[in-house]
Amino acid sequence: MLETNQTLALSHAAREFPREACGLLVIHKGRETYVPCRNIGVGTDQFVIHPEDYVRADQLGEIVGVFHSHPNLRPDPSQADRVACEATALPWFIVSFPAAHWTELQPQGYVAPLVGREWAHGVLDCYSLIRDWYAQERGIDLPDFARFDEWWKRGGNLYMDNFAGAGFHVVEASDMNPGDVLLMQVASPVPNHAAIYLGDELILHHLQGRLSSRDVYGGYWQKITTHTLRHQLLNGHDSFTR
Repeated sequence: MLETNQTLALSHAAREFPREACGLLVIHKGRETYVPCRNIGVGTDQFVIHPEDYVRADQLGEIVGVFHSHPNLRPDPSQADRVACEATALPWFIVSFPAAHWTELQPQGYVAPLVGREWAHGVLDCYSLIRDWYAQERGIDLPDFARFDEWWKRGGNLYMDNFAGAGFHVVEASDMNPGDVLLMQVASPVPNHAAIYLGDELILHHLQGRLSSRDVYGGYWQKITTHTLRHQLLNGHDSFTR
C-alpha cells in the first residue's frame, strides 16, 4: 500500500471514528488508488462494504487490496479478518486508530477453528460454522447466502427459505443422527439459529456474541428446536450415499 494511500486511508479512519473505516485499493490508469467505501455494518467493531461502493471500485479498475481500521485497538487481524482475507484472495491492510500502526495480512490458507471461533455475522456465525463443519468433516460444500445482522427482525427467513436448495430435508427428531442440523428459534418469530448434532447428546453451534462451542443437547436447546434436517448425501448411518 503506497504511503500516499496510507495517508488517505488514515484520514478516512479519522472521519469514521469511532466506527471502522473501510475501503478498497484499485489499479486505476496504471496507479494504485484508494477508494473509500461506506461501512454498512452494525456497531463499531465490524465493517461491511456497501455493495454499490464495491461495484464503483470494480468499475474503476482491478481491485488489489482491502483496507479497514481498528478504532482504539491494535491492528492485529481478528479471526474474521483472516477468514474474509482468504475469501477475497487479496491482501488486507489494517490500521489502528488513532495510534496509526499498520499490519498487512496476506491470504495463507487460514481456517478458523470449529470450537472457540469468534463471532462476526456473515463471516463467523452459526451458518458459517455449519458450512465449515460440512466441508471439513464430510467433504460437502454448502452454498453461502447473503445475510444482514438480525435478518429475522427484518422479515427474513434464511433457514426455512434455503435449506431445501442447500440439499437438506426434514426428518423426525426421533430419527436424529450425527451430522444432522437442528434449527432453533432464539427469541425470534422464525428459526434463526442452527446447530450440528454430533452424537452422544452433544451439539456444535455458534450463538450470537459468543465463541463457538460444544454443548449438551437437552433442556433449553431441545425446547427451542423446531426442525431436524439431514443432507441428501448422508444416509441413516452418517455415511455417504452415492
